[in-house]
Order: sequence, then structure tokens, then C-alpha cells
Amino acid sequence: MQPQPLPLEEARRDGAENTQWSRPECQAWTGTLLLGTCLLYCARVSMPVCAVSMSQDFGWNKKETGTALSSFFWGYCLTQVVGGHLGDRIGGEKVILLSACAWGFLTAATPLLTHLSGAHLVFMTFSRILTGLLQGVYFPALTSLLSQKVRESERAFTYSTVGAGSQFGMLVTGAVGSLLLDRYGWPSVFYFSGGLTLLWVCYVYRCLLNGKGTVARPHPGLGHLGARPADVQAHQSSLETAFPEAFSLETFPSSKGWVFNVVPWLVAIPASLFSGFLSDHLINQGYRTITVRKFMQVMGLGLSSVFALCLGHTSSFCTSVVFASASIGLQTFNHSGISVNIQDLAPSCAGFLFGVANTAGALAGVVGVSLGGYLLETTGSWTSMFNLVAAVGSLGLCTFLLFGEAQRVDLSPAREDL
Repeated sequence: MQPQPLPLEEARRDGAENTQWSRPECQAWTGTLLLGTCLLYCARVSMPVCAVSMSQDFGWNKKETGTALSSFFWGYCLTQVVGGHLGDRIGGEKVILLSACAWGFLTAATPLLTHLSGAHLVFMTFSRILTGLLQGVYFPALTSLLSQKVRESERAFTYSTVGAGSQFGMLVTGAVGSLLLDRYGWPSVFYFSGGLTLLWVCYVYRCLLNGKGTVARPHPGLGHLGARPADVQAHQSSLETAFPEAFSLETFPSSKGWVFNVVPWLVAIPASLFSGFLSDHLINQGYRTITVRKFMQVMGLGLSSVFALCLGHTSSFCTSVVFASASIGLQTFNHSGISVNIQDLAPSCAGFLFGVANTAGALAGVVGVSLGGYLLETTGSWTSMFNLVAAVGSLGLCTFLLFGEAQRVDLSPAREDL
């Protein structure tokens, strides 16, 4: 006999349906959040794009430049949980809008503020830490917003579409940013990304929120929900994003570097959209949610790691482009796997849980980058780096396959097994 839903559970589900976006609203918000994610990455990578030019202007050596670049993640690790908690409590759209306004202004003002002091390295390091603090709330708040506003049958495609903004942002900054850098100098890159972010904030506030905000419903107790190591391991696969460029510079010095900076991201954008469509289609066809999520992780961590491993054992430029594109493209299947799995488990507090997982993932990323640098220094070969990526991806995949669930746990004991 199937357990009968309790009145409290029915009320929660009815309330959730009433607060979800309609189809036109969902389409408008999806496109807007995709652009917001794009601008997030435009602001994030403005400093890396301009690093060489800025180091020449300010007289930084490689160690000082590395300090300024890596300081972003010091701040990024600290506000993940806060961003998710605030998103669950007051609404993810509010958190996103306030943080975007702050990081947009800081990014646009960076060139002007560098003239206030001669301690350029100290200022830029502090600026990057603050940018990391402000951007750290974005994805947890985004997860909270989508988990409460998007229908379960459309959740994977919506999240994958919005997540594709990260690859689009890398493309925009790599192309437009490089052009601005060559013609107008590094300050123009900061003006461009910061200014567009502020315009986006104005559009969201006036056109989508109409000057109003919505309050997310408070979440109930989590019951028996525990830590899930797979969530942490999945984020470590993001180490792959830095490998293609370094691989081309070290191994193929005569090749065109822009190929590695553009082609993999051109593959990743449609791959992300396809993974979301495929995930929702399989679930709507009757496949169990957890089965679909695990399949997506096999693609996003397992098969992606195989191509990363192959990348370290090829000497052909064309073959390396294919392997790198396949690895990064398949990595986007994580958007329809572990990333959206948190929303399956506890949509009422998905932002908080995502913040916890992303904090651990960011910290693991810092350790992974340090370990990768050590391996490069001691072995002098990129093969060891790609072996590390494959090992981390395989460990994360095995953990999720063994312990992953999609059973909602933020309702009463009479819950549905997905």
C-alpha cells in the first residue's frame, strides 16, 4: 500500500506549484540568467586576460602575478554557504541582483582605483578577494532560485542552459576582451565587463522584478540528509578548464593559441544544452531520476576523464584539440547530473546545500592546482597533470555511483522515491 501524503506535504507541494514560473516567465528568466552567468565569467576572467599587460605596467614578476590571480578563490570559498542560505531565505533573485550590482561596480571602477595608490599589487589582490566574495554567492543563490521556480520536468534543461553562460562568457572575454586589450589597453576590458553587468542589473530590476522582490518560503528540517562526497568530487573536474591552453603553449609553441581557447568552448555550449534536453527527456519517458543523474555523471566525469587521460598521451595538435574539446564538452553533462541532483534532494534548501558542496569543491580545486603545479615542476610533463585529472574524476564518479540518491528528504517521512 502506498503511503498517503500528509496534509502538510500536500500544502507544501501546492504552494510550490503556485510559486513556480509560468512557461513565458521561465523562458524570460532562463535567457536573462544565461546572460548573467556570461557576465559573471566576463568579470571573473578580466584579470587573467589582462594579467600580462598589467604585470608589465606595474612591474610584477610571475610570482606576484600568480598571487593576484589566485586571490580570487580565497574570497570565492568564503561566501558559498552564505549565498545559498540567503537565497533560500529571502530569494535567490535578490541575492544575485545585489551581488551583481556590487561586483559590476567594483570591476568597472578597478582601473580608476589603481591610481589612488602606488601599492598596485596589494590593491589588486584585495580587489580580487572582494570580487571572489561577491561572486561566491551567485551559483548557490541561482540553485536556490531554480529549485523553487522551475518545474521538475524542465529543471535539467534550464540549469544546463543557464550554465552554458559560463562557456559563453569565456568566449566573449577571450574574443572581445583580447580585441579591447590590443586597441585600448587593459582598463577597457574592466570597463566593458563591469559596465555590461550594471546594465544587466538595471534590466532585471526594472523589467523582470518590476521594482519588487519575492520572498522564498523557509525550508523545513533536513531530517536524515547527510554529506555527499560526490558533490565535492564533481566540482574538482573543473580543473580541466585550465589544461588545454597550458598544454598548447608548452607542447605546441608554433600553433595558434586561440584555437585551444575557442574551439573547446564552442563545443561545450551545445553539449551543455543537449545534456539538459536529454536528461529531462529521459525522465519524462519514465526513467528513474537517479538513473538519469548517474548516467549524466558517467558522461560528465567518466568519459570526460578518459579523454583527459588521452590528452596527455598525444603529440598531434589536431588530435589534442579533439580530445580537449571532447573532455570539456562532456564535462558540461555535470549540469544535468550532480549539479541538479541537489535540487532533487532538497529543493527548499538547495542553495545552502550547493553552497556547502561548492565550498568544498573550491577548496579542493585550490589544493588540486597546487598539487598539479608540484607535479609539473617535478616531472616536467603535462601527462602527470592529466593523470591527476582523470584520477580525481574517476574517484568522484565512483563515489556518486555508490552513494548517490534522488529521494527528496526535505518533506515529511512519506516521501517519494525518484
